[in-house]
Amino acid sequence: MNDRTLFAALPGGGPVWAVAAVHGEVERLHELHRQLYGRLREGHRLVYLGNYVGRGVAARETVDHLLLFRRAIMAYRGFSGEDIVYLRGAQEEMWQKLLQLQFATNPGQVLQWMVDQGVGATVAAYGASVHDAFAAAREGTVALTRWTSGLRERMRANDGHVALLSVLRHAAYTDDNALLFVHAGVDPARPLAAQRDSFWWGASGFAALDKPYAGFRRVIRGYDPAHGGLSAGTSATTIDAGCGFGGPLVAACFDATGEAIDVIQA
Repeated sequence: MNDRTLFAALPGGGPVWAVAAVHGEVERLHELHRQLYGRLREGHRLVYLGNYVGRGVAARETVDHLLLFRRAIMAYRGFSGEDIVYLRGAQEEMWQKLLQLQFATNPGQVLQWMVDQGVGATVAAYGASVHDAFAAAREGTVALTRWTSGLRERMRANDGHVALLSVLRHAAYTDDNALLFVHAGVDPARPLAAQRDSFWWGASGFAALDKPYAGFRRVIRGYDPAHGGLSAGTSATTIDAGCGFGGPLVAACFDATGEAIDVIQA
């Protein structure tokens, strides 16, 4: 957990706000931020739990709004950069893989799987074409490299987007080892540093965590394949109510014991 490029350590003892998966629903994010702005206080921390893009059509606008809100609370609420953490979600992990699609063993199959998971909406939001990507995959590595390079250029044309993608963390925790924040899940059989893809695809069995994982009192996730809303078990809490799938966007504030002391939705 000493690798600060993968894990973010937050001061323990104070309230931490966590925001569930957004999935490109920028209007819901805007409303949630409006409510959240009035609740943030000195000593609070803020963790976004991944899947900012994917499925929804407003990926670029969503990232823009994340960056704008960061600047606003740093300027007017006294937050520092270390008080705000962005986790890498499954959508962001796929996006990174998409930008390197030319290195995949079977790029056509990989691309189809990504499209089935909702990455196509993000591709379109940046002005590129999934159809062109499939054509390039059939043509070969050179054509596919040209397509991914063009997609990177389209991202670079949006101020701050590449920079945000470069600072996404795999997980965040409070330095008193009370709370652990993840995207979709953890594998209880593995230590935190060895989770790898479990953070994005390890949702199975999350709700069944019946004892502290790795010494953390509570594990909190922001994406649930069932989109069941705010629910708390013995040692695990989920806050995904289905934003991007017809449900609201949820944020919850957790105290040092892992109890949700405030909840907002949009």
